[in-house]
Amino acid sequence: MASIQLEHVTKQYPGGVTAVDDFNLSIEDREFIILVGPSGCGKSTVLRMIAGLEEITSGEIFIGDRLVNEVAPKDRDIAMVFQNYALYPHMTVYKNMAFSLKLRKTPKAEIDEKVRAAAKILDIEALLDRKPRALSGGQRQRVALGRAMVRNPSAFLLDEPLSNLDAKLRTSMRAEITKLHQQLGTTFVYVTHDQTEAMTMGDRIAVIKDGVIQQIDTPQNLYDHPANLFVGGFIGSPQMNLIDATVKKVADRFFATFGETDVLIPPQVMGADVAASYEGKSIVIGIRPEFISEGGPHSDCDTTIAGDIDLAESMGAEKFIYFVCEGYPCIAKVPGKSGIQTGDHVSLTIDCSKMHIFDKESGLAISH
Repeated sequence: MASIQLEHVTKQYPGGVTAVDDFNLSIEDREFIILVGPSGCGKSTVLRMIAGLEEITSGEIFIGDRLVNEVAPKDRDIAMVFQNYALYPHMTVYKNMAFSLKLRKTPKAEIDEKVRAAAKILDIEALLDRKPRALSGGQRQRVALGRAMVRNPSAFLLDEPLSNLDAKLRTSMRAEITKLHQQLGTTFVYVTHDQTEAMTMGDRIAVIKDGVIQQIDTPQNLYDHPANLFVGGFIGSPQMNLIDATVKKVADRFFATFGETDVLIPPQVMGADVAASYEGKSIVIGIRPEFISEGGPHSDCDTTIAGDIDLAESMGAEKFIYFVCEGYPCIAKVPGKSGIQTGDHVSLTIDCSKMHIFDKESGLAISH
Protein backbone atom coordinates (compact mmCIF):
# COMPACT_ATOMS: atom_id res chain seq x y z
CA MET A 1 0.00 0.00 0.00
CA ALA A 2 1.22 3.51 -0.65
CA SER A 3 0.44 7.20 -0.56
CA ILE A 4 1.09 9.26 -3.70
CA GLN A 5 2.46 12.80 -3.69
CA LEU A 6 2.72 15.22 -6.61
CA GLU A 7 4.70 18.36 -5.85
CA HIS A 8 4.74 21.27 -8.32
CA VAL A 9 4.39 18.89 -11.26
CA THR A 10 4.26 20.52 -14.69
CA LYS A 11 3.96 18.93 -18.13
CA GLN A 12 4.75 20.94 -21.23
CA TYR A 13 4.66 19.56 -24.76
CA PRO A 14 6.78 20.80 -27.67
CA GLY A 15 5.49 24.13 -28.89
CA GLY A 16 4.93 25.44 -25.38
CA VAL A 17 1.58 23.73 -24.76
CA THR A 18 1.12 23.28 -21.01
CA ALA A 19 -1.04 20.25 -20.24
CA VAL A 20 -0.52 20.28 -16.45
CA ASP A 21 0.57 23.39 -14.56
CA ASP A 22 2.19 23.44 -11.08
CA PHE A 23 0.08 20.49 -9.95
CA ASN A 24 0.10 19.67 -6.23
CA LEU A 25 -1.83 16.67 -4.94
CA SER A 26 -1.47 14.50 -1.85
CA ILE A 27 -3.23 11.11 -2.03
CA GLU A 28 -3.42 9.18 1.20
CA ASP A 29 -2.69 5.48 1.55
CA ARG A 30 -5.83 3.42 0.75
CA GLU A 31 -7.71 6.50 -0.44
CA PHE A 32 -10.06 6.43 -3.46
CA ILE A 33 -9.51 9.74 -5.21
CA ILE A 34 -11.17 10.89 -8.42
CA LEU A 35 -9.61 13.22 -10.99
CA VAL A 36 -12.49 14.81 -12.88
CA GLY A 37 -12.81 17.49 -15.50
CA PRO A 38 -13.76 18.09 -19.14
CA SER A 39 -11.94 16.41 -22.02
CA GLY A 40 -8.47 17.85 -22.51
CA CYS A 41 -8.14 19.24 -18.97
CA GLY A 42 -5.00 17.19 -18.21
CA LYS A 43 -6.43 14.53 -15.89
CA SER A 44 -5.24 11.53 -17.95
CA THR A 45 -1.84 13.18 -18.34
CA VAL A 46 -1.57 13.36 -14.53
CA LEU A 47 -2.41 9.65 -14.28
CA ARG A 48 0.12 8.72 -16.96
CA MET A 49 2.82 10.76 -15.19
CA ILE A 50 2.13 8.87 -11.95
CA ALA A 51 2.40 5.62 -13.91
CA GLY A 52 5.65 6.72 -15.58
CA LEU A 53 4.13 6.51 -19.06
CA GLU A 54 4.55 10.26 -19.52
CA GLU A 55 7.70 12.18 -18.59
CA ILE A 56 7.25 15.21 -16.37
CA THR A 57 8.74 18.57 -17.34
CA SER A 58 9.35 19.66 -13.75
CA GLY A 59 8.34 18.78 -10.21
CA GLU A 60 8.50 15.61 -8.16
CA ILE A 61 6.33 12.50 -7.82
CA PHE A 62 6.56 10.24 -4.77
CA ILE A 63 4.96 6.81 -4.38
CA GLY A 64 5.21 6.00 -0.71
CA ASP A 65 8.48 7.54 0.45
CA ARG A 66 10.25 6.95 -2.87
CA LEU A 67 10.91 9.64 -5.48
CA VAL A 68 9.93 7.96 -8.77
CA ASN A 69 10.77 10.62 -11.38
CA GLU A 70 13.46 8.39 -12.88
CA VAL A 71 11.89 5.02 -11.98
CA ALA A 72 10.64 2.87 -14.88
CA PRO A 73 6.88 2.16 -15.00
CA LYS A 74 7.38 -1.55 -14.29
CA ASP A 75 9.27 -0.73 -11.10
CA ARG A 76 6.75 1.71 -9.61
CA ASP A 77 4.56 -1.01 -8.07
CA ILE A 78 1.39 0.33 -9.63
CA ALA A 79 -1.20 -1.26 -11.92
CA MET A 80 -3.08 0.64 -14.62
CA VAL A 81 -6.53 -0.18 -16.00
CA PHE A 82 -7.22 1.42 -19.37
CA GLN A 83 -10.38 2.58 -21.12
CA ASN A 84 -9.96 0.04 -23.93
CA TYR A 85 -9.15 -2.93 -21.59
CA ALA A 86 -5.94 -3.74 -23.58
CA LEU A 87 -6.46 -7.52 -23.39
CA TYR A 88 -4.45 -9.92 -25.54
CA PRO A 89 -7.03 -11.29 -28.03
CA HIS A 90 -5.23 -14.60 -28.63
CA MET A 91 -5.00 -15.48 -24.92
CA THR A 92 -7.67 -16.91 -22.64
CA VAL A 93 -8.90 -14.90 -19.66
CA TYR A 94 -6.69 -17.04 -17.41
CA LYS A 95 -3.58 -16.37 -19.49
CA ASN A 96 -4.36 -12.65 -19.73
CA MET A 97 -4.60 -12.42 -15.95
CA ALA A 98 -1.50 -14.56 -15.41
CA PHE A 99 0.70 -12.84 -18.01
CA SER A 100 2.42 -10.24 -15.83
CA LEU A 101 3.12 -12.82 -13.12
CA LYS A 102 4.58 -15.18 -15.70
CA LEU A 103 6.94 -12.42 -16.89
CA ARG A 104 8.14 -12.06 -13.31
CA LYS A 105 8.83 -15.80 -13.23
CA THR A 106 6.35 -16.30 -10.40
CA PRO A 107 5.92 -20.01 -9.50
CA LYS A 108 3.02 -21.67 -11.34
CA ALA A 109 1.22 -22.64 -8.15
CA GLU A 110 1.33 -19.07 -6.90
CA ILE A 111 0.09 -17.75 -10.26
CA ASP A 112 -2.82 -20.19 -10.20
CA GLU A 113 -3.73 -19.23 -6.65
CA LYS A 114 -3.69 -15.49 -7.38
CA VAL A 115 -5.60 -15.74 -10.67
CA ARG A 116 -8.34 -17.90 -9.19
CA ALA A 117 -8.62 -15.71 -6.08
CA ALA A 118 -9.03 -12.58 -8.22
CA ALA A 119 -11.50 -14.34 -10.51
CA LYS A 120 -13.60 -15.34 -7.50
CA ILE A 121 -13.74 -11.76 -6.18
CA LEU A 122 -14.73 -10.48 -9.63
CA ASP A 123 -17.18 -13.31 -10.32
CA ILE A 124 -15.45 -14.38 -13.55
CA GLU A 125 -14.42 -17.91 -12.53
CA ALA A 126 -16.61 -19.39 -15.26
CA LEU A 127 -14.88 -17.25 -17.91
CA LEU A 128 -11.26 -18.28 -17.35
CA ASP A 129 -11.11 -20.51 -20.47
CA ARG A 130 -12.74 -17.99 -22.80
CA LYS A 131 -11.00 -15.51 -25.07
CA PRO A 132 -11.81 -11.77 -24.98
CA ARG A 133 -13.91 -11.85 -28.17
CA ALA A 134 -16.38 -14.14 -26.38
CA LEU A 135 -16.90 -11.67 -23.52
CA SER A 136 -19.22 -8.72 -23.04
CA GLY A 137 -17.85 -5.26 -22.33
CA GLY A 138 -18.51 -5.61 -18.61
CA GLN A 139 -16.80 -9.01 -18.50
CA ARG A 140 -13.74 -7.63 -20.33
CA GLN A 141 -13.53 -4.80 -17.83
CA ARG A 142 -13.59 -7.31 -14.97
CA VAL A 143 -10.76 -9.23 -16.63
CA ALA A 144 -8.74 -6.02 -16.96
CA LEU A 145 -9.30 -5.35 -13.25
CA GLY A 146 -8.35 -8.93 -12.42
CA ARG A 147 -5.12 -8.67 -14.39
CA ALA A 148 -4.23 -5.63 -12.29
CA MET A 149 -5.30 -7.28 -9.02
CA VAL A 150 -3.06 -10.36 -9.30
CA ARG A 151 0.02 -8.14 -9.13
CA ASN A 152 -1.05 -6.92 -5.68
CA PRO A 153 0.13 -3.37 -6.50
CA SER A 154 0.54 -0.48 -4.07
CA ALA A 155 -1.89 1.57 -6.15
CA PHE A 156 -4.44 1.15 -8.93
CA LEU A 157 -4.60 3.81 -11.63
CA LEU A 158 -7.86 3.68 -13.61
CA ASP A 159 -8.19 5.80 -16.77
CA GLU A 160 -11.90 6.21 -17.68
CA PRO A 161 -12.43 2.44 -17.37
CA LEU A 162 -16.22 2.56 -17.79
CA SER A 163 -16.57 4.97 -20.72
CA ASN A 164 -17.01 2.17 -23.29
CA LEU A 165 -19.91 0.56 -21.39
CA ASP A 166 -23.62 1.25 -21.79
CA ALA A 167 -25.41 3.34 -19.15
CA LYS A 168 -26.92 0.42 -17.19
CA LEU A 169 -23.64 -1.49 -17.08
CA ARG A 170 -21.73 1.64 -16.05
CA THR A 171 -24.01 1.99 -13.04
CA SER A 172 -23.47 -1.59 -11.89
CA MET A 173 -19.70 -1.46 -12.55
CA ARG A 174 -19.42 1.74 -10.48
CA ALA A 175 -20.74 -0.22 -7.53
CA GLU A 176 -18.42 -3.16 -8.33
CA ILE A 177 -15.30 -0.98 -8.41
CA THR A 178 -16.27 0.81 -5.19
CA LYS A 179 -16.78 -2.56 -3.50
CA LEU A 180 -13.48 -3.82 -4.92
CA HIS A 181 -11.66 -0.86 -3.38
CA GLN A 182 -13.18 -1.64 0.00
CA GLN A 183 -12.17 -5.31 -0.28
CA LEU A 184 -8.60 -4.68 -1.41
CA GLY A 185 -7.86 -1.69 0.85
CA THR A 186 -5.51 -0.27 -1.80
CA THR A 187 -4.97 3.27 -3.08
CA PHE A 188 -7.18 3.99 -6.12
CA VAL A 189 -6.68 6.95 -8.47
CA TYR A 190 -9.56 7.13 -10.92
CA VAL A 191 -9.88 9.45 -13.92
CA THR A 192 -13.26 10.34 -15.44
CA HIS A 193 -15.02 13.17 -17.24
CA ASP A 194 -18.35 11.91 -15.86
CA GLN A 195 -19.22 13.88 -12.74
CA THR A 196 -21.86 11.29 -11.77
CA GLU A 197 -19.10 8.67 -11.52
CA ALA A 198 -17.02 11.11 -9.51
CA MET A 199 -19.82 11.93 -7.05
CA THR A 200 -20.76 8.31 -6.40
CA MET A 201 -17.37 6.63 -6.12
CA GLY A 202 -14.62 8.72 -4.57
CA ASP A 203 -13.57 9.58 -1.02
CA ARG A 204 -12.36 12.89 -2.45
CA ILE A 205 -12.59 14.55 -5.85
CA ALA A 206 -10.04 16.80 -7.52
CA VAL A 207 -11.79 19.02 -10.09
CA ILE A 208 -9.37 19.99 -12.87
CA LYS A 209 -9.58 22.69 -15.54
CA ASP A 210 -6.83 23.55 -18.03
CA GLY A 211 -4.26 21.50 -16.12
CA VAL A 212 -4.94 23.24 -12.80
CA ILE A 213 -6.78 21.89 -9.74
CA GLN A 214 -9.81 24.08 -9.06
CA GLN A 215 -10.89 22.37 -5.83
CA ILE A 216 -10.24 19.17 -3.88
CA ASP A 217 -12.85 18.00 -1.39
CA THR A 218 -15.40 15.33 -0.53
CA PRO A 219 -18.23 14.90 -3.05
CA GLN A 220 -20.79 16.48 -0.71
CA ASN A 221 -18.62 19.50 0.11
CA LEU A 222 -17.92 20.09 -3.57
CA TYR A 223 -21.65 20.06 -4.21
CA ASP A 224 -22.59 22.23 -1.23
CA HIS A 225 -19.62 24.62 -1.25
CA PRO A 226 -18.14 25.03 -4.74
CA ALA A 227 -15.03 27.22 -4.66
CA ASN A 228 -15.73 28.93 -7.97
CA LEU A 229 -18.04 29.20 -10.96
CA PHE A 230 -16.39 26.34 -12.83
CA VAL A 231 -16.81 23.84 -9.98
CA GLY A 232 -20.38 25.03 -9.32
CA GLY A 233 -21.33 24.57 -12.96
CA PHE A 234 -19.46 21.29 -13.47
CA ILE A 235 -20.57 19.37 -10.39
CA GLY A 236 -24.27 18.50 -10.30
CA SER A 237 -26.77 16.96 -12.72
CA PRO A 238 -28.69 18.78 -14.07
CA GLN A 239 -26.14 21.53 -13.74
CA MET A 240 -26.46 24.61 -11.58
CA ASN A 241 -28.40 27.56 -13.02
CA LEU A 242 -26.04 30.53 -13.36
CA ILE A 243 -27.45 34.04 -13.82
CA ASP A 244 -25.66 37.39 -14.10
CA ALA A 245 -27.06 39.90 -11.62
CA THR A 246 -26.34 43.17 -9.81
CA VAL A 247 -26.46 43.69 -6.04
CA LYS A 248 -28.88 46.35 -4.84
CA LYS A 249 -30.06 47.43 -1.41
CA VAL A 250 -33.69 48.09 -0.52
CA ALA A 251 -34.26 49.32 3.04
CA ASP A 252 -32.05 46.99 5.12
CA ARG A 253 -32.11 44.03 2.72
CA PHE A 254 -29.96 43.14 -0.29
CA PHE A 255 -31.16 41.70 -3.59
CA ALA A 256 -29.64 40.17 -6.72
CA THR A 257 -31.33 41.98 -9.60
CA PHE A 258 -31.56 40.78 -13.20
CA GLY A 259 -34.11 42.22 -15.64
CA GLU A 260 -37.30 42.95 -13.69
CA THR A 261 -36.58 40.23 -11.12
CA ASP A 262 -35.22 40.82 -7.61
CA VAL A 263 -33.96 37.76 -5.74
CA LEU A 264 -33.42 38.13 -2.00
CA ILE A 265 -29.87 37.61 -0.73
CA PRO A 266 -30.36 36.23 2.80
CA PRO A 267 -27.73 37.24 5.38
CA GLN A 268 -26.84 33.57 5.95
CA VAL A 269 -25.84 33.36 2.26
CA MET A 270 -23.87 36.60 2.14
CA GLY A 271 -23.29 38.73 5.22
CA ALA A 272 -24.40 42.36 5.26
CA ASP A 273 -20.85 43.72 5.25
CA VAL A 274 -19.87 41.67 2.20
CA ALA A 275 -23.16 42.45 0.44
CA ALA A 276 -22.65 46.18 1.10
CA SER A 277 -19.19 45.99 -0.49
CA TYR A 278 -20.80 44.55 -3.65
CA GLU A 279 -23.68 47.05 -3.85
CA GLY A 280 -24.05 48.17 -7.46
CA LYS A 281 -21.53 45.58 -8.66
CA SER A 282 -21.95 42.55 -10.92
CA ILE A 283 -22.20 39.06 -9.45
CA VAL A 284 -23.30 35.63 -10.65
CA ILE A 285 -25.97 33.78 -8.69
CA GLY A 286 -26.09 30.00 -8.77
CA ILE A 287 -29.25 28.02 -8.03
CA ARG A 288 -29.40 24.24 -8.22
CA PRO A 289 -32.46 22.84 -10.04
CA GLU A 290 -33.79 21.05 -6.93
CA PHE A 291 -34.11 24.37 -5.11
CA ILE A 292 -36.61 25.75 -7.64
CA SER A 293 -40.12 24.50 -6.88
CA GLU A 294 -43.74 25.00 -7.90
CA GLY A 295 -46.14 27.27 -6.07
CA GLY A 296 -45.68 30.34 -3.92
CA PRO A 297 -43.10 31.14 -1.23
CA HIS A 298 -42.80 28.67 1.63
CA SER A 299 -40.59 30.81 3.88
CA ASP A 300 -39.12 34.30 4.21
CA CYS A 301 -36.09 33.14 2.21
CA ASP A 302 -38.15 32.26 -0.87
CA THR A 303 -38.50 34.43 -3.99
CA THR A 304 -41.05 33.88 -6.77
CA ILE A 305 -39.98 34.06 -10.41
CA ALA A 306 -41.97 33.65 -13.62
CA GLY A 307 -40.95 31.54 -16.60
CA ASP A 308 -42.07 30.19 -19.97
CA ILE A 309 -41.66 26.41 -20.15
CA ASP A 310 -39.65 25.31 -23.20
CA LEU A 311 -39.70 21.64 -22.24
CA ALA A 312 -41.12 19.49 -19.44
CA GLU A 313 -39.08 16.28 -19.45
CA SER A 314 -40.58 13.43 -17.45
CA MET A 315 -38.02 11.16 -15.76
CA GLY A 316 -40.53 9.06 -13.82
CA ALA A 317 -40.08 9.98 -10.17
CA GLU A 318 -39.05 13.52 -11.14
CA LYS A 319 -39.53 15.99 -13.94
CA PHE A 320 -36.95 18.38 -15.41
CA ILE A 321 -38.45 21.75 -16.29
CA TYR A 322 -36.54 23.80 -18.85
CA PHE A 323 -37.69 27.41 -18.82
CA VAL A 324 -36.59 30.96 -19.63
CA CYS A 325 -36.48 33.63 -16.94
CA GLU A 326 -35.57 37.17 -17.98
CA GLY A 327 -33.77 35.77 -21.02
CA TYR A 328 -31.73 33.22 -19.02
CA PRO A 329 -32.24 29.50 -19.76
CA CYS A 330 -32.87 27.65 -16.47
CA ILE A 331 -33.72 24.16 -15.22
CA ALA A 332 -35.95 23.16 -12.29
CA LYS A 333 -36.27 19.65 -10.85
CA VAL A 334 -39.80 19.00 -9.57
CA PRO A 335 -41.76 15.85 -8.59
CA GLY A 336 -42.73 13.58 -11.47
CA LYS A 337 -46.43 14.04 -10.71
CA SER A 338 -46.16 17.79 -11.43
CA GLY A 339 -48.74 19.06 -13.89
CA ILE A 340 -46.35 21.48 -15.59
CA GLN A 341 -46.36 20.99 -19.34
CA THR A 342 -44.32 22.29 -22.28
CA GLY A 343 -45.59 25.72 -23.31
CA ASP A 344 -46.98 26.71 -19.88
CA HIS A 345 -46.25 30.06 -18.27
CA VAL A 346 -45.73 29.37 -14.58
CA SER A 347 -44.64 30.88 -11.29
CA LEU A 348 -41.75 29.07 -9.61
CA THR A 349 -40.11 29.62 -6.24
CA ILE A 350 -36.39 29.86 -5.49
CA ASP A 351 -35.17 28.78 -2.07
CA CYS A 352 -32.74 31.68 -1.66
CA SER A 353 -31.14 30.16 1.44
CA LYS A 354 -29.56 27.55 -0.89
CA MET A 355 -28.28 30.12 -3.40
CA HIS A 356 -24.60 30.44 -4.32
CA ILE A 357 -23.01 33.78 -5.17
CA PHE A 358 -19.84 34.21 -7.22
CA ASP A 359 -17.69 37.22 -8.02
CA LYS A 360 -18.36 38.10 -11.67
CA GLU A 361 -14.76 39.06 -12.42
CA SER A 362 -12.76 36.38 -10.58
CA GLY A 363 -15.37 33.61 -10.61
CA LEU A 364 -14.62 32.87 -6.94
CA ALA A 365 -17.40 32.02 -4.49
CA ILE A 366 -18.28 34.92 -2.18
CA SER A 367 -21.25 33.34 -0.39
CA HIS A 368 -20.95 31.41 2.86
